[in-house]
Amino acid sequence: MKNLKKYVLSALFAALCCIATMLIQCPSPTGGYIHLGDGFVILSGIILGPIYGGLAAGIGSMFADVFTGYFVFAPATLIIKALAAVAAAYIFKLISKAIKGIKSYIIGGILCGIAAIVIVTVGYLLFETCLKGFSIAVTGVVGNIVQGIGGLIIATILIPILGNIPDIKEIMNEEK
Repeated sequence: MKNLKKYVLSALFAALCCIATMLIQCPSPTGGYIHLGDGFVILSGIILGPIYGGLAAGIGSMFADVFTGYFVFAPATLIIKALAAVAAAYIFKLISKAIKGIKSYIIGGILCGIAAIVIVTVGYLLFETCLKGFSIAVTGVVGNIVQGIGGLIIATILIPILGNIPDIKEIMNEEK
């Protein structure tokens, strides 16, 4: 039964990553877009752990690129968002061992968000440099940082709420 819950939550978080990414898209100078999906990328890692969270975040975010016509970004998005979720999973695991209660959710959400900002910003900078050159790729850095800050805020607000739902709490405790 535990695995079934984890599979269902993984599919749910993949869908949430996809929908949140598609919901509001502000085009960036590099041909990509700024969106709200990074909050759910971070939450995927925190709640589902590195494997399931990485898969949910990467696949859900990649589908958003495919569904909205940003095909060229899809392979990079799969890898970059998966790595952001994996980093969030490991960071949150360390924080929750050192700090207990609501503080672990808040501090963990913030630190996971910062890690995601770095991974996403550097990941897309490298990818877009290969596609269009550094001078164009660097114009997307501010947008990726703004997007990451939005994700940090969303994750930090939602993790204390979601972390108190019994089924989610059970899966999170299983990952520790």
